[in-house]
Amino acid sequence: MRLYALCDAEILKERGSDLLSFTSRAKTLGAEVLQYRNKFADIAIVKADLITLRKVWEGFLIINDHYELASFCDGVHIGQEDLYAIDSDPVRAIKILKMAIGEDKIIGLSTHNAQEITTANSLDINYIGLGAYRATSTKSDAKVLGEKLDELAALSNHPVAAIGGVKLDDRFQHVTYNVIGSGLL
Repeated sequence: MRLYALCDAEILKERGSDLLSFTSRAKTLGAEVLQYRNKFADIAIVKADLITLRKVWEGFLIINDHYELASFCDGVHIGQEDLYAIDSDPVRAIKILKMAIGEDKIIGLSTHNAQEITTANSLDINYIGLGAYRATSTKSDAKVLGEKLDELAALSNHPVAAIGGVKLDDRFQHVTYNVIGSGLL
C-alpha cells in the first residue's frame, strides 16, 4: 500500500493540531504525497502554509483547488466542478490548466463514477482521486462507493488514489494510493 496524506486545515484546527505535527506523522507512516486543502482561508495564508510545508516535506506536495499557487508546490488537485469552471470541454480545461500551472506540474482530478473515469481517461492528467470509499464528516453529500470502488478503479488508465474514509489497513487491487485524511492520521 502506498500512502497519500490529505492535510485539511479545518480538520487540523478542529483537532488542535498543526501542519508540522501532521507532516511529521505522514512522514513516519511513509506517505509519498501530501495534499494541502484549505477551503476557507485567505489566499495569503494558504500560500504561507505551502511555503512552510515545502520546507519540511520532501515528497510530492499538491495544492487542492488553488491552482494559482501551483508554483509553490508540485501540482494541483481539482474537483469536477473546478474542471468545468475552467472550460465546458474537459480536454480544453486541462490544456488551459497546464498553461496556467506549467507542463511539469502534477494534475489530479476527483472522480466518483464510471462516466467521470471514462472522461478522465481522455485527459492529460497524472492521477485520479476516486471515492468516497466510506462516509466522511468532511463531505456529507458524497456518494459512498464501498467495495465498488476497486471495481471502478480498474477502469482508469491513470493511477488511482482512493479517497473518502480510507484507512491505513484498507487493501485494494486496482488502487495506487490510499488517501488518508487529517482525521485519521
